[in-house]
Amino acid sequence: MTDARRARGAVTAIFLLNGLLFGSWAARIPAVRDRLALSDGELGVALAFLPIGAILAMPLAGALAARVGSRGATRLAFAIACVTAGVVALAPSLVALALLALGLGVGMGSLDVAMNVHGVTVERRYGRPILSGFHAAFSLGGLAGAALGALAAGAGLDVRVHLAVVAALCGVVGLLWSRRFLPASADAADAHDPVFVRPPRRVWALGALAFACLLIEGASADWSGVYIKDELGTGAGFAALGFTAFSVTMTLGRIFGDRLVARLGSVRLVRVGGLVAALGFGIALAASTPAAALVGFACLGAGMSSVVPIVFRAAGHVPGIASGVSLSAVSSVGYLGFVAGPPAIGGIAELVGLPAALVVVVLLAAAVALLARTTAPAATAPAEPRTVEAVAA
Repeated sequence: MTDARRARGAVTAIFLLNGLLFGSWAARIPAVRDRLALSDGELGVALAFLPIGAILAMPLAGALAARVGSRGATRLAFAIACVTAGVVALAPSLVALALLALGLGVGMGSLDVAMNVHGVTVERRYGRPILSGFHAAFSLGGLAGAALGALAAGAGLDVRVHLAVVAALCGVVGLLWSRRFLPASADAADAHDPVFVRPPRRVWALGALAFACLLIEGASADWSGVYIKDELGTGAGFAALGFTAFSVTMTLGRIFGDRLVARLGSVRLVRVGGLVAALGFGIALAASTPAAALVGFACLGAGMSSVVPIVFRAAGHVPGIASGVSLSAVSSVGYLGFVAGPPAIGGIAELVGLPAALVVVVLLAAAVALLARTTAPAATAPAEPRTVEAVAA
């Protein structure tokens, strides 16, 4: 158990540092745009390469984690994420920024898969839910990175210096802490086992859950401020509180998520979360007031907070397929929701208006509640901690 405790601390650190990297980058995107004098359209084109890189890398990261173990795959992906985050602001042109964003997406996407695989492996050793705590660390890291980015921007710190220093410090700390990971043998597949396989239907069902949850998260990030400011007539400062309310309740939900899973079970928690999100946000849209909107986005964050950790846990225990392979499939489908959802909401809003378009979020939250049964432990899933070879046998 001592090795498992050390590994748990190390995985928590990697999740936290990953959030710190992402939050720092996201907060300084305006500075990158201004340095290169890009239009909003040009910036959008460059940023589109980040999710492209992530989606392309996720299946490869899953296969690598299955073949050599998630320890090595996570450390490699973390190193790539740190290097690319540290140099992305050095881009001298739009083309260079797009290529570096592609590399950053490869690093972030690979890390998202590999660190979750190792998290599932550590959780299996523990014999009780701890995965939500890792995701809480990512959320806290993201909030810290965004806050540091705001302070750096306010102080006039050059974005190239800021991101390089953050990435270098994260890299040193993360690579040192990750030496405490479990050994590669903890979850590496047998040399003769295939790592590129067609995922079973259970994996696609879990992918649908991840798609809905991450689409809700993406829509909240991109449209909460616009909805509160333009549709409800508030100032920009108040409008920014919409996503803040979402982020705070999501972080709090993840902090307590493992205890809730242990008490309520995965199925019941996902079902309750979907209903809280659907009813809370639906009532807020109907009320159409600024205060109600904040409560509605808070309900979305609270309701969705435990869904992705639960989905990843379920994906890591699908019989007949290595954890890395199933998690990469679920992550890829979920990430598509995060990327494609906000533009889809915008397209619908052009036709029927933003408030009506946001009803899609209510419907997706209700779908999460209906799909909760897919997170039930598989009948053949092991009750005690075991390796990937045992799960795939």
